[in-house]
Amino acid sequence: MAPTGYEPLPKGDSSRELEDLSGSETPRASRLFRSPRFLFTLAAVLGLTGIAALYGLDSARHALYAAQDKPSAELKQFHCRPAERLGKCPSGLPPPASPPAKINPWASLTISETVSISEWLADPARSLNLTRGDKAVLSDDFVYHIEAFRPAKKDALAYVDFPDTFGPPERFARVTIHHGAAAEPYVMDYLVGPLPVGEKTKMRALTEIYHRPSIPYNARGFTTLGELTPLLAQLMPPLADVTEDLFGGSARGLPNDTLVGAIMAPLSFDGSFRRGWVSWRRNTPGPWLHPVNFFQYVDFSGTDPSQWKLLKLVYNHQVFNSSEAFLAAYHDGTLKRLPNRPDQDPAAGGWSTRKRPEASVARDLDYLPGPRSVSFAGLRFRVDRAAQYVSWMGWGMYLGFDRDMGLSLWDIRFRNERIIYELAPQEAIAQYAGNDPMQTTTAWLDRFFGMGSAVRDMIPGYDCPHEAVYLPATTHNFEGSIVRSRAICIFEHDAARPITRHTGYSEGEFGATRGYQLVIRSISTVGNYDYLFDYIFQIDGTIEVRLSASGYLQGGYWEPAQEGYGTAIRETTMGSLHDHVINYKVDLDVAGTKNSLLFTSTAQETITQPWFEDDWGSEVIQQKISKTFIENEDDALLKFPPNFQGGYSLVNKDAKNRWGIPRGYAIHPGYSPIHNTVVGSKRLLNNANWARYNLAVSKRKETERSSSCQWNLNLPGDPVVDFHKFFNGENITQEDLVAWVNVGMHHIPQAEDSPNTRTNLAASSFFLTPLNYFDADISMDSKNSILLSAPKKAGDPWSFDDYGVAPVNCIPDSIPPFKYVGVQTYGLDGKPAAPATADEMRKSAELYHRIKLEL
Repeated sequence: MAPTGYEPLPKGDSSRELEDLSGSETPRASRLFRSPRFLFTLAAVLGLTGIAALYGLDSARHALYAAQDKPSAELKQFHCRPAERLGKCPSGLPPPASPPAKINPWASLTISETVSISEWLADPARSLNLTRGDKAVLSDDFVYHIEAFRPAKKDALAYVDFPDTFGPPERFARVTIHHGAAAEPYVMDYLVGPLPVGEKTKMRALTEIYHRPSIPYNARGFTTLGELTPLLAQLMPPLADVTEDLFGGSARGLPNDTLVGAIMAPLSFDGSFRRGWVSWRRNTPGPWLHPVNFFQYVDFSGTDPSQWKLLKLVYNHQVFNSSEAFLAAYHDGTLKRLPNRPDQDPAAGGWSTRKRPEASVARDLDYLPGPRSVSFAGLRFRVDRAAQYVSWMGWGMYLGFDRDMGLSLWDIRFRNERIIYELAPQEAIAQYAGNDPMQTTTAWLDRFFGMGSAVRDMIPGYDCPHEAVYLPATTHNFEGSIVRSRAICIFEHDAARPITRHTGYSEGEFGATRGYQLVIRSISTVGNYDYLFDYIFQIDGTIEVRLSASGYLQGGYWEPAQEGYGTAIRETTMGSLHDHVINYKVDLDVAGTKNSLLFTSTAQETITQPWFEDDWGSEVIQQKISKTFIENEDDALLKFPPNFQGGYSLVNKDAKNRWGIPRGYAIHPGYSPIHNTVVGSKRLLNNANWARYNLAVSKRKETERSSSCQWNLNLPGDPVVDFHKFFNGENITQEDLVAWVNVGMHHIPQAEDSPNTRTNLAASSFFLTPLNYFDADISMDSKNSILLSAPKKAGDPWSFDDYGVAPVNCIPDSIPPFKYVGVQTYGLDGKPAAPATADEMRKSAELYHRIKLEL
């Protein structure tokens, strides 16, 4: 069947229509030139003619081509001659990889493992008196979360480096239990193992990786998805008639409610309370862009909803200490009402959806599908699905995945040498500004919500190219497990620019090397924001770590009082000023685990030399390189120098390249190398200290596994992980070091952020790139290169050598019909759960970002 928009050409029509080309123009010929069928035929004929001409050049290749390595037999079958029919392209499946060790020591727990752990914990012998998570209330003891606890580095390396000598390290699980039934409720992490569950399995409190012995219950993670419903169901229905009059919406706990709430964070300073501002928005697609300028400050500390209460109510900058005071002002006419809001008319709400609007100026040829990438010779990266291992062009790495931050990369090797032990995101903050109770009090730490659990299946052909390979991921919570079949995508693409090139005229000067890249991607949607995590591998040994953002702004109510805190994107909707900072852990092992921190900078100097006695005077002003080793952790909380006149790298003083220079890897700034603007706010006092810098370097310790944790969001005054406590004056010369590197953006919103922010602008990155690690540029050894030589006779074509890697032509497989299913959920018993409705999916995905009353 022909693709939509194309008419099949009946047999015999082509010759008849081509004959018409030579005749005089007739009404039929006039119609013919405008016929889609004719244009399709003409394009096909011209295309075949072009292919024939292309292959006609094959016999005239320069003799250098024949002298080099011949194309493999596998590729020869695709070198069709003009008289031959094009063959079918190779399979779109990746060839199998050969990981250093068969078992991935950083793999996630399986569903069966979590079920067995849950059953072991529920056994009366444990004396934990647990309630099933899907039946629990706040005052119960229940298992909140289960995930793999990664092995010690020395044990993991012993296995992956010598798998025939050492077995895989023992597996353990980190189990989080909410002790809501305790006299003083608290949250505790436990280490359970070894796994699989058996006679040797034990359980102990896991405290050595944290800076406080337990987690206050008021700082707990979200529990039931309608946790705030008992309070809001008391507060909002009595106000329904008034809110309908004031801003045309209400929340009565009915299916057709026109308002939804969202609570801002942090909810506590030190765990002594749990309070937050609830902001109300229209219940319409893209509700984040439809605030109604109505806020309630609520106290929901403790486990007894009957003790929860309203503390303040704010409408149009008027503060009331109770609902009754607000209603009194409404009825006696002293309430200052908001003006009419045309952009909030329910009939005009489509502007906040992703539905394609009618274009005011048509895009030429936009009705045609755009170009797509095809690996005509077959995929060039390898995958071991069981081990979650990927290799490409000398690179190799294991993949991990967890609830808190999602995708992580382990044991990254290049040309058989380990470059990085662990590369993983740690935390993502978003700190807002504004002139209302919502924006001015918001400082998100998105790890709280689970950036891994917020990953959903990617959209094939849109989030990743059609030929991308997808890998699954599983996470577990108090209700069961979620499996996403398209959690991670892997693809190779042409960067569309050579990695090196030069136009020259002497022998061996003129040529180029293609800039191919391997991309490993995952996308997390946390409420209104979407984060694209990219790890981009290049053939010269460079890795680009890139974070891009899209999704909806956290919108505020626009009025003159908001000037300076954002930008109007509609008549009465604004995008609020905020910073994004995302932290990564980079455990570099440069030529071994013993590394030092090198600062290289440039500065201006003025010098004189005896040969300067010329027309220009006796002085020259120029720049000069300085190199300094930073030896103390306390001096390794770093910002890039002004004008980027310098940078930081980890080098091995004991391993030198051929030229006597210590081998190293530089941490090079990419797009938007920022740090947080605001320092000293109580809402980010100590729970995200890492965000104050561009990067920091500390001595690696098993007790300092991450720069943050889930509960840091609600404990800015006394965090569970205090990053500054990593830095205690230790020497960092020739030690196992970890770099903590930040990316982000100062997001000054603009009209073009509506309805969604664009990934081309909202992007930030850093590069990990060889610094004298090799003796020369090793991308030069790629056969995907060309070398040109000048002709012996002026005017003749230049001869060339493409090292036997000629273009391949074949017919790719058809793209399968588009299909999107979503996630597969499993109950606590490990059995598949009933398919969720879109509304159920939305509740579990948006959590505190969209609270709909249900009575």
